[in-house]
Amino acid sequence: MSRPSYKTLLANVGCVVALGWIYGGDLADALRARTAEVSALMAPPSVVRTSVVLGLTGVALAVFLAGLLRKKPEGFKGYRLLPILLVVALFTDLVLAEGRTPLDSPELGAVALRRFQSEAQKLATVEAVPSRAQVLQPLVDALGAPPYLERGVPVPAYTLQVRTGCEGPVRDAPGTRPGTLLYCVAGDGRQAWVTLVGLPAEVRFGAPAVLSVRGEPRSAAVHAQVPEENDAVPGIDLEIPTVVDGGAEASPAP
Repeated sequence: MSRPSYKTLLANVGCVVALGWIYGGDLADALRARTAEVSALMAPPSVVRTSVVLGLTGVALAVFLAGLLRKKPEGFKGYRLLPILLVVALFTDLVLAEGRTPLDSPELGAVALRRFQSEAQKLATVEAVPSRAQVLQPLVDALGAPPYLERGVPVPAYTLQVRTGCEGPVRDAPGTRPGTLLYCVAGDGRQAWVTLVGLPAEVRFGAPAVLSVRGEPRSAAVHAQVPEENDAVPGIDLEIPTVVDGGAEASPAP
């Protein structure tokens, strides 16, 4: 037989498409992350690794085409290079990805919001929610690093911005750095809303914006504590009914 089978041809074409899509996309993301104001990435893809894989893809493709032009038979080893390269590259990615979180940037941002809200709620009292930056800052420090890049560099830590006199969560925060938690306290001090500056869930690169999903900001609310229902309320006299001759007669409680 003077040419490879259609199965071999299709396998090699599929490998070229997969390698170009995966590693070409990673290289494009790595280069774009260096110039974008904010990137929804926890770490930039490796330019060196992706370039090496793409370079080897070019070499394997050249050998494959040379085999076709010279009408090499099915047993030609050059027809196996692209499938082998794809398997090795994906296996290497799997090994390097071990231990990394499977969540993406919007999901990790939402987790940080909920964690901060949960801890801030514990500090709320019956009269008001916590509103001092000095009290809330330790909760922010415990969150670690935000899942965003700024000009290709990981944002080192979350920051806090406290606002007062709010009527709802912040929807727009121009000029605010990614990784900033916006803690907005209501005018009566009994409620607060928390939002995060990063990127909308549908955007991977762009200017800093409040984390949102389909235009709606992802937010978490902190409320003043509700008094226990069984707490005694002073100043109220209860009347306990007593039965007298088959009827009910109210008598003051002792």
